[in-house]
Amino acid sequence: MQMTRMLATTAMALGLAATAQAATVPAGTTLADDQTYTFWLLDAIKSMDPQINTDVEGSDVLRNLFEGLYNEDGNGELVPGVALDHTVSDGGLTYTFNLRDDAQWSDGTPVTANDFVYGWQRLADPANASEYAWYMELMQVANAPQVVAGEMPVDQLGIRAVDDTTLEVTITTPLPYFPQMLVHASTFPVKQSVVEEFGDNWTQAGNLVGNGAYTLVEHQLGERVMMEKNDTYWDAENTVIAQLTALTINDSNQALTRYLAGELDRVDIPAGQYPRLAEEYPDQAKSTPYNCSYIYMLNVGEKGPEALKDVRVRQAMAYAVDRDIIVDRILQGGQRPAYNWTHWAISDFERPALPWADEMDQAQRIEAATALMTEAGYGPDNPLDLRLQYNTSDDHEKIAIAASQMLKAIGINITLDNYEWTIHTDRLQNQDFDMARYAWCGDYNEASTYLDLMTSYSGHNNGEWFNDEYDQVMADSKQAEDPQPLYQQAEGILAAEMPIIPIYHYANVDMISADIQGLPDNNVNNTWYGKDLYRVAQ
Repeated sequence: MQMTRMLATTAMALGLAATAQAATVPAGTTLADDQTYTFWLLDAIKSMDPQINTDVEGSDVLRNLFEGLYNEDGNGELVPGVALDHTVSDGGLTYTFNLRDDAQWSDGTPVTANDFVYGWQRLADPANASEYAWYMELMQVANAPQVVAGEMPVDQLGIRAVDDTTLEVTITTPLPYFPQMLVHASTFPVKQSVVEEFGDNWTQAGNLVGNGAYTLVEHQLGERVMMEKNDTYWDAENTVIAQLTALTINDSNQALTRYLAGELDRVDIPAGQYPRLAEEYPDQAKSTPYNCSYIYMLNVGEKGPEALKDVRVRQAMAYAVDRDIIVDRILQGGQRPAYNWTHWAISDFERPALPWADEMDQAQRIEAATALMTEAGYGPDNPLDLRLQYNTSDDHEKIAIAASQMLKAIGINITLDNYEWTIHTDRLQNQDFDMARYAWCGDYNEASTYLDLMTSYSGHNNGEWFNDEYDQVMADSKQAEDPQPLYQQAEGILAAEMPIIPIYHYANVDMISADIQGLPDNNVNNTWYGKDLYRVAQ
């Protein structure tokens, strides 16, 4: 993106994309009387706290209740949020953000630079035990490692309010993609007085004070989230959709049925149904690349099975999975087979050559997998028993059943464990699994958003695979003028060590009501905002 390129001048302002912020309704468009938008959530949202939330669905809600320094437009380009623009010092280590003076909290008080300071300090503070505390380290914020480790007080974090509308951030290494990282919910501001007044209950409807285009009016965990237009939002005049509703429906087929009945405006298309729906509803069925990768994470830590500590077993398991069957016969929605971790559509990324992926067909992989299992001491008379855990979803179940049959062919007996989302993620965080369904959606459009996750300092390396060489490669990438060769080297290490089994790279496969306009169709991150949407008359 243009604005992330470093300019070799002191305090040179970086340009942003077009500054239109809310819904841009073409001239002559007739708007519907009903300006509501109802969308589907597969799972309950674990937290409405920007610094605590870890899942994509939670981020979709938080992006409407809060606003960070920058937003993204439909093409993934950065546009002003609370920050109008920023300057970068010579050397690229100090960012100074100029904040708008008309940003307000939903209680009518001004949003100030101190609100960002407080939010970032909450994220890094070990007392809050945020799984995303490591994000401050990834952003290279000065003193973040020491603050996160409890070795420095939070007020030593490299962020300060120069005045109410000027925010200064100091980083330790120039990162060309640093501004892109600022659209992530963990970097959103939080109002300190509200947190202190309500404590753990500050995110409940009626208590929560946000600075986004919508306010929270109802949250029934596992059922619905309702948000209404926030009249104090700085661009409320151009916000068309008056109400956002998210419905939690664990069954994707039931969700599709409710969409077709008119209860939802957007829903994921269940596995295998895209070809039919695209033919029947060509103006509603959509498939576009999506910055997420689907894997099976292997527990190689102390609590994991002894067998998975053997790299030959891990390699055999990865070889045995036939990704073409999963993508072409089960999913059928434009997804691509994955033989590596980083999504193929990530900007500037090119997957390195991988012999097991590029030089073998599936029959040869099965042959190699069987040989590896024999070398590791397993065979027909000594099969390996493992448990495969996944969160509730018909699609995850179909893939798990298929994978279990593929692994059975090389002497691995799989027992399937299905858990509701919150239990599934709790078990992952506690290393209470053998192998588990996992998916990562990039926090920004750059390969490090995937590759940093597998470092030893990552807050999401739940399989506890730790590799000094890998850590060093990723550390070196932060200093490199061109990090792409190092990213390829990191992917090569993952392919050799196989702590994860790549399955497929996502596509966004949705049914979207034809009268809903303003959703992004050229943003690989699928970052959307209710304020950009509008419903046309039919």
